[in-house]
Order: sequence, then structure tokens, then C-alpha cells
Amino acid sequence: MKTAAPKKHPTPRGWRCVLELDGARRPVRGSASALASAIGAGADLRVYTEFRHDEHVDPHSDCDELVQEMSDFRITYLLRKRWVAGIMNLRHPIVPPEGFGPRPSLSFFLYNQDGSQAVARPYLDGRGVTGRKGAARRVATWGMPKYHLVDAWDERTNAPSRNFVYAFDVYRFWVRDDWTEVLAHDAKGAVRSGSVERLAAAVAAGCEVKVALSGLCDDLSPGSKLAHEVFVHCGSSFHYTERKQFMAASQPVVRVAPGVPLRYASGGWDFGWLLPRTDGQVARWLIDPYTLKYRRSHSRHALRWFVR
Repeated sequence: MKTAAPKKHPTPRGWRCVLELDGARRPVRGSASALASAIGAGADLRVYTEFRHDEHVDPHSDCDELVQEMSDFRITYLLRKRWVAGIMNLRHPIVPPEGFGPRPSLSFFLYNQDGSQAVARPYLDGRGVTGRKGAARRVATWGMPKYHLVDAWDERTNAPSRNFVYAFDVYRFWVRDDWTEVLAHDAKGAVRSGSVERLAAAVAAGCEVKVALSGLCDDLSPGSKLAHEVFVHCGSSFHYTERKQFMAASQPVVRVAPGVPLRYASGGWDFGWLLPRTDGQVARWLIDPYTLKYRRSHSRHALRWFVR
């Protein structure tokens, strides 16, 4: 009697693993250059990791169950055309398997291509704050043996952040690179490739929109302008047919002062919404994470537009 061949795990449609790191964050499959090439072409990013419940979620638990996590990074950065980082822009604090964390906040987890991580956490409950901005001296690490803190900032403010490495058992960087670039222009709207008509026609046919903004975070580190693009998914879009101008409202975007690796620091990040236009102007509705006050501004950027 023949033994049935084991079933292969299905590959998510359209997704492929371009880089895998082991528990020591050493490459074991794929390459960082393949990841950078995919992100530079507009690809979506997900990262798969594995950990034990009692090592990562609750060190006091007697549950050592293996947990497989897949995280969605809707904001991606390409720095110097070779370094990739992704940020979770829609996540709230989660304590699996029960539910959510003790305070309402946004969990802006950040992963770099070398497996180093960070998190910024603007609280949303309006509680009074007692601390000052700056480097934190005493920081809890919750007794996690695989959690290695790099530094921490603004610990007792409304917007603490940390840079760290949690030594997951494996890191797999998955991309879905089925986006098509249909328009590229400079900060004044001069077309480099493609056309507004092609972009508008694709959207009118039901396509999604993503935009890459060059130099979006330069004002967060005015002394050093490191070349970077930020890739953002868009929602509602508007095509003015007579002036032949296209614009789209972004999903929430997290801006971080550019660096390799990408890291949070005191005063070096914010978040909010964008309205980029095909003449290069970007309207910005940004939130100060320490005060949760909104501020309006405009800037100009070279943009690349993608559709799917």
C-alpha cells in the first residue's frame, strides 16, 4: 500500500518570500537586494515570525506554545535605494489570545531588513503625562529573555518609543509585487515617465492606488537629508478632467527621520494623512504625537504612482 505524499503548504496567491533570516538574524534564503528591488517597484510587504508564548507574550505563563505571526506593513521605506524598513500603521496593542492591551493607543511597530525592530506608541486616552522628552534611563523589559533593548525615548510622555531586537526564531520577508508604475514626476509636476491619463484611466477601471514620495521626512532631520522614498497606500482619489490633475487621500502614514537602520528617537517622528497631487504638491494633516494636536502644512516632492 502506497503512502500518500504529504501535502504542501499553499503559497499565498501573489506573495513570495524574498528574504529569510534565522534566529540570529543571519540570511539563510533570498537576499536583501531582492527585497529592496521589490519594494522599490511598489511591492507590498508582510513579515512572518515565530516565537513561544511564554517567552514573548507572558513570561509568567506556563504555556510554551509555538506562535506563528504574520504582520502587515502598509508603510514601507526605501533608503539609499538599498535599505528596506516597514511600519505597521493600523495596529492597536494586542495581548493574544485574550484581546487588547490595557491602554488605547496606536502600535507603530517598525521592522528593518536586518530584523532589528522598534515601536512608537501614541496614547489615545487623554491621560495626563508626567514625564519629559528625552532618553529614558530606567526601562522595563518585562523579563523576556529574547528581548534586547537598544534605547528608549520619552518614556513617561504621551508618545514613548523604543528600539530593540526581539530574537524571533525565524524572520521571513514576503512581498506581493503586482503593482504597475504608471506615472513618475518631479516636485513641480514635470512628467518623467507615464502620464496622468494612464493613471486616471486605471483608477476609473477599478484599480487601487499607491504612491511613493521622495524626501517626505527631510524636515524631521534638517541637518542631514538622506535619500529615501516612503510608499503609502491610498484610498479615495479625485481626477479633475479639465485641468488633468489627479490626487489621492492616503492611509495613515508614519513619518520617521531617515536613517540606516530606521529608528525612532525623541522628536524624530509623527503621523497623519497626506493628499498628494500630480503637480508635486502634498497637503499634510499631521499629528504631534506628544500633544495629539493637528497641524496643516504643504510640501513638494517627486512622486511615483502605482496601480493594481
